[in-house]
Amino acid sequence: MVVEKLIVEHIDTWTTALQTRSTAGRGSSGKIDLYGIKKLRELILELAVRGKLVPQDPNDEPASVLLERIAAEKAELVKQGKIKKQKPLPEISEEEKPFELPVGWEWTTLNTLAEINPKIDVSDDEQDISFVPMPLISTKFDGSHDFEVRKWKEIKKGYTHFANGDIAIAKITPCFENSKAAIFSGLKNNVGVGTTELHVARPYSQAVNQQYLLLNFKSPGFLKTGESQMTGSAGQKRVPRNFFENYPLPFPPLQEQERIVNNFTQLMILCDQLEQHSLTSLDAHQQLVETLLTTLTDSQNADELAENWARISEYFDTLFTTEASIDALKQTILQLAVMGKLVPQDPNDEPASELLKRIAQEKAQLVKDGKIKKQKPLPPISDEEKPFELPEGWEWCLFEDVVDIQSGITKGRNLANRKLISIPYLRVANVQRGYLDLSEVKEIDIPEEEKDKYHVIKGDLLITEGGDWDTVGRTTVWCHDWYIANQNHVFKGRIIGQDIDPYWLETYMNSPYSRDYFASASKQTTNLASINKTQLRGCPVAIPPSNEAEKIMLKLNDFNKLCEKLKLQIQSTQQTQLHLADALTDAAIN
Repeated sequence: MVVEKLIVEHIDTWTTALQTRSTAGRGSSGKIDLYGIKKLRELILELAVRGKLVPQDPNDEPASVLLERIAAEKAELVKQGKIKKQKPLPEISEEEKPFELPVGWEWTTLNTLAEINPKIDVSDDEQDISFVPMPLISTKFDGSHDFEVRKWKEIKKGYTHFANGDIAIAKITPCFENSKAAIFSGLKNNVGVGTTELHVARPYSQAVNQQYLLLNFKSPGFLKTGESQMTGSAGQKRVPRNFFENYPLPFPPLQEQERIVNNFTQLMILCDQLEQHSLTSLDAHQQLVETLLTTLTDSQNADELAENWARISEYFDTLFTTEASIDALKQTILQLAVMGKLVPQDPNDEPASELLKRIAQEKAQLVKDGKIKKQKPLPPISDEEKPFELPEGWEWCLFEDVVDIQSGITKGRNLANRKLISIPYLRVANVQRGYLDLSEVKEIDIPEEEKDKYHVIKGDLLITEGGDWDTVGRTTVWCHDWYIANQNHVFKGRIIGQDIDPYWLETYMNSPYSRDYFASASKQTTNLASINKTQLRGCPVAIPPSNEAEKIMLKLNDFNKLCEKLKLQIQSTQQTQLHLADALTDAAIN
């Protein structure tokens, strides 16, 4: 069959067209959207409602005869007083017909086929019926839904009515665009009520296949046109009833409706299998990458590291083909850098112990001069707190040993009767992991005499106090000459002396080891974490000789540039694959 051939011949396009999501989902493939398979589903759906999914059978009773029978059944319902007589509906004009129909099909509208937004009749206030809020309506092609059981007296007013066999679509954004729709079934006592954000249709006749109608309501053409006709303010836009009941629907013979639904269902199962295979492959690929990269960080010496790197290099083009794999590579390089495994040690370098002695003397002098406060001593770093063994010439120290930590401006203070000035200040949102986001810098009023106290100068470290798990302890360097202050949720760390590169400390504080420390030390509530000044002071930091730190940072910058270049190449390839999937879809439809 044509569609199966379309799937098989272009299987690479459908399965390799991937899109990176802005927010991650579960699992290592959570950042990936299987764009090609999504387009394939849309294509199959569009072919279904255009009569191109299954062949026509000249022996089928044509849709024109079917519509006559539905009209007769509708007239009988009017005669019995079960529905109201409608005004004659205008003919669908040629301009309104979006494509040409196969032989035996007819254009119609939902108004012709079904009663719109019908009511239910329940006489017993104590009767149990189904209640369906929007979250219980799925976006699946089978129209599935769940429900809660309520007493009729609790929900008989202010909700949408429906019964088993009715079809409903969400009318509010973004539920409409996400194709939330249902064919109601299994309702308690056969009836239900639910969210007011639904349009409901009750077919007049058994000659209408509800699953086929549902496919129309989920088709790209229907959703795109409906979105363009929404009314209302942003965030509260809705598809009007007029669109729902008068949109031109392609209507096939009943037997063909059933064949379309059956074939569509089978093809969706095939798409599910392709999707699962792709996700499994992506997960397996990422696990392989991470396992091989772990061999680098686990290397016991330079020779073993070189051997493990050679093994990875041999398959570099096969391993590093996704943005997730490049991110994993960057994290591994960062880990190697802070462990002292990225560049060889030089025995001629001044050891870090000498550097730390100088810094301790400078710190003592600053305390003596009253420029910084003397803090209550913290216990030394125990062996259990040291996450790895240091190379020769390196030393462990506490973060406070090399940095003077200051809190920032507290908002909401009583500043009455004080001379105030307005200054720009840094919030948590401005301090990202290894970079600044200055797209929105806010201002705050502070007493004029506090301007110097909260001044963040070039080279100062900025460390976030808390937020979600990715936010706590996030560190970057202030690299500008213009005046700015820091809010109290952002710690300021000023390097003591001139011997330590602030970018080395930024790198270490953003490494997996510091992140693990903050995760264990932080005060934790549901999905939130925060650190106080004492916990920040006590963060263990690995300090290399100054010369080695400089070489590491140069090497790390080179690696990061390479990773960004690889990422851009991957994004370019992905974009080409997305265009291919789009072009293939358009060509198949047209």
